[in-house]
Amino acid sequence: MSVASTPVIDPVALTRDLIRRPSVTPADEGAMDVLERVLTGLGFHCRRMKFEDIENLYARRGTDSPNLCFAGHTDVVPTGSAEAWSSGPFEAEVKDGILYGRGAVDMKGGIAAWVAAVSRVLAEGEVPGSLSFLITGDEEGPALHGTKRVVEALMAEGEVIDACVVGEPSSQHALGDMIKIGRRGSLNSWITVHGKQGHVAYPDRAANPVPVLARLVARLADHRLDGGYEAFQPSNLELTTLDVGNTATNLIPAEARGRLNIRFNPNHTGESLMAWLNAEVGKAQAESGLRIELEHLHSGDAFLTQTGPFVTGVQDAVEAAVGRRPEASTTGGTSDARFIRAMCPVLELGLVGQTMHQIDERAPVAEIEALAEVYRTVIRTFFERA
Repeated sequence: MSVASTPVIDPVALTRDLIRRPSVTPADEGAMDVLERVLTGLGFHCRRMKFEDIENLYARRGTDSPNLCFAGHTDVVPTGSAEAWSSGPFEAEVKDGILYGRGAVDMKGGIAAWVAAVSRVLAEGEVPGSLSFLITGDEEGPALHGTKRVVEALMAEGEVIDACVVGEPSSQHALGDMIKIGRRGSLNSWITVHGKQGHVAYPDRAANPVPVLARLVARLADHRLDGGYEAFQPSNLELTTLDVGNTATNLIPAEARGRLNIRFNPNHTGESLMAWLNAEVGKAQAESGLRIELEHLHSGDAFLTQTGPFVTGVQDAVEAAVGRRPEASTTGGTSDARFIRAMCPVLELGLVGQTMHQIDERAPVAEIEALAEVYRTVIRTFFERA
């Protein structure tokens, strides 16, 4: 495709097209089709990589190194009460310069801004390398058959990505005030204590699982995991639910369940934390004589992209585009960067995230357009310094 024939993409129009696809995880509803059509029109070779019921897309333009990748997700969280929205959550209405809709911030606006940036760069000339997109439909869900599987497949094929920008809404209060260069790991665990049901007046004929669970989770919650790690906040264990499901007042229940999540820094790995939890459950089981089941879902270890040419280049580009130098942070939840870091240096840069996952999720039109210019500068800076 010649430079003269390269279409220049409107980031706001593309954001609206993507929002109008109600792609609540794991549904796609045509969001990947919208993106594939636009990228094909920009000269990208697009591969749909479906694992289980999850749609994924890897698109690349060029064969030379270096390969700069953009990663993102087209899936969104549920809308909550649609009646509570100022306009329909998938109508993508613009009012007073503000675009409303589920995914406007997290992160269809980011995807559209990078596509627009790529189109502007290509309209100016070819890049000395390759550009690629890694887009999933499984970031907001279990994240088992999305980016994780795509990365595994690409690595097995020998595909090389030299650096990656993830379009998560990393900005805190103003566009470009923060990038994320690392994230803590995450571990979910489910605890089930099996007792023996019986009448509360005859406890000798029953085995109550509730106090066993209560003592166990209290011990876990009181344990200090660490005091922090360089560039990271301390690890924390949070109890997220305790359930018995007992509606009777005179019944000792047969089971009691609890769930917890641990967000952890590089002092730990998922394996080390699971070993600790298993040991604590073993102690509780020995003390109580009751059977205790423990299940884990480890969604990724902590990672940190060290400050170097890639991080510094992105910071320089953002500062040149918006006049502020972004803080390099590791705060917040998890993202698909935890999988991509196996292939290359990765960081997150995107819109202001104040309304993500909320009723009336929204982004100023001017901010989406400004992000496209930030991304254009990032791309240009990357290849100039490669």
